[in-house]
Amino acid sequence: MTSRSSALNDIEAYADQGGFLEELAGLVAFPTESQEPGNRPELERYLDEAAIPMLSQMGFSCRVLENPADADYPFLFAERIENPGFETVLIYGHGDVIRAQADQWRQGLAPFKVVVEGDKAYGRGTADNKGQHLINLAALRAVIAARGSLGFNAKIILEMAEECGSPGLDALFSAHKDLLKSDVLIASDGPRLHPEKPTLFMGSRGAVNFDLRVEYREGAHHSGNWGGLLKDPAIVLAHAIATIADRRGQIKVPEWRPDSLTPEIRKALEECPVGGFEGPAIDTDWGEESLTPSERVFGWNSFAILAQKSGVPEAPVNAISGWAGAHCQLRYVVGTDPDDILPALRRHLDREGFEDVQIIPAERGTFHATRLDPTHPWVSRVAASVAETTGKKPVLLPNLAGSIPNESFSETLGLPTVWLPHSYPGCSQHAPDEHLLLSSSREALRMMTGLFWDIGAQKAA
Repeated sequence: MTSRSSALNDIEAYADQGGFLEELAGLVAFPTESQEPGNRPELERYLDEAAIPMLSQMGFSCRVLENPADADYPFLFAERIENPGFETVLIYGHGDVIRAQADQWRQGLAPFKVVVEGDKAYGRGTADNKGQHLINLAALRAVIAARGSLGFNAKIILEMAEECGSPGLDALFSAHKDLLKSDVLIASDGPRLHPEKPTLFMGSRGAVNFDLRVEYREGAHHSGNWGGLLKDPAIVLAHAIATIADRRGQIKVPEWRPDSLTPEIRKALEECPVGGFEGPAIDTDWGEESLTPSERVFGWNSFAILAQKSGVPEAPVNAISGWAGAHCQLRYVVGTDPDDILPALRRHLDREGFEDVQIIPAERGTFHATRLDPTHPWVSRVAASVAETTGKKPVLLPNLAGSIPNESFSETLGLPTVWLPHSYPGCSQHAPDEHLLLSSSREALRMMTGLFWDIGAQKAA
C-alpha cells in the first residue's frame, strides 16, 4: 500500500508543477458574484461545469439541492460512502465571491484572472473561498489516488450565497439532517493567525448589522435662516453614537459586554498574538483598555460604524439636513444574547435620552456566535495530524474574529466543528487585489492531505 509520505510527495508535485495554479485559475474565471443579480446564472454554472465534474471523477455522487429561501442560490451536495461503519466527515465551502470591484484593482491585475507575482496569486476568490476549498478537494483526491480509498465517508456541501449571508443554509440543513448526518465538520475559510502558523479555530464571532437613523423633517433648510432653530440630526446622531462607544472604541452598552472571556480562554489566547504580518499596524490605544489585542479581537465584542451620512457629502450645501443615518455592526462572542442585542441598544438609547434615534435591523441575515471546547477529541486529532505533517504546533483559536455560518453546523446539525484556514490576514479579502500566498497554499495542501490520510487510518472496524 502507498505510504503517507508518498501521498504527501504527490500533493507537493501538484503544487510545484503548476497543477494547483491551473485548477485555481479555472475556478476564479467564473464570475460568481452572488451580490450581483446579473451574475446569478454563473453560480449554477460553477457547480455544473467545475465542481461536479471534479467530484464525480473522485467517485462522489453529486446532486444540486434547491435553496428553500431563494432558488437563484443553489447548493451542491456530494457524498462518497465507502462503508456505513466508517466515520463520516462533512466538508464545506462556498463558490460565490464578493463583488469584483474591477475598476479598483491595481494595474496588471483583474478579478477573474489569476495573476502570479512572487508568492502571491491574485484573483477574486483565490482566498475567499475557491482557493481554500480547492485545497481540501485536491487533498481528498490525493488520498484516494494514493490509497485507493479514503478510509472514511465524505460528504461535501458547497453553497453559492455565503457572501449574501447564507440565505437558506439553515433551512436546508433542518430539512436534510439525515442526508447530512456526519461525525465532524472539517472546513476552511478565513485567515490563519499568521501566514507561517497553521491555525485551527472552532467557531466564530457573530455579527449583527443595523441602521441608526434620525429623521426630523422633509428636505433641508437654509442654515443661515434656520441654524439654531432646527434640530440638526447629524449632531444628535453623533452624540447618540458616543453613548454606545467611547473615544477609544470601548463598548458602553452593558448587555454588549460579554462574560465569556474566562481564565481558560485568556490562557489559550496568550499563545495567539496578533500582528507582525502584512497589513495595517495595530492601534494599541484602541479597544477595551484592560485587554490584550488578541483578547479584543477573539474574546470580546467590537462595535463599528461601517457607513455614515447626512446631507449630500459629495456636494455640500448651506442647509441643515432633515435626516442623518449610520450603518453599524456589532461583532460578538459567545456569552452575548443574540436576541437581546438590539433590544438592549434600544433600552440604552432611551436611558440616555435618545428616543428620537431609530434602530432598523438589516435585511441581510445575521451570523450567531459559536465556540467548541478546544479540548474536544476532534480538535486534538486534527491538531496532532497538522503538527506531524508541518512540524509546527498549530495555533488553537477559540473562535474566528470574523463571522461564518458555523451555527448551522454546530447547532442545527449538532456537529463538532474544526476549521483550518488557508489564507492570511493581509490577503485583501473583500477588497481589490485579493490574493492567496502560494507558500501557505503548498503547506496547506500537504497539511490537508496528511489529515485526510490520518482520519482514514483510524477507520472504524
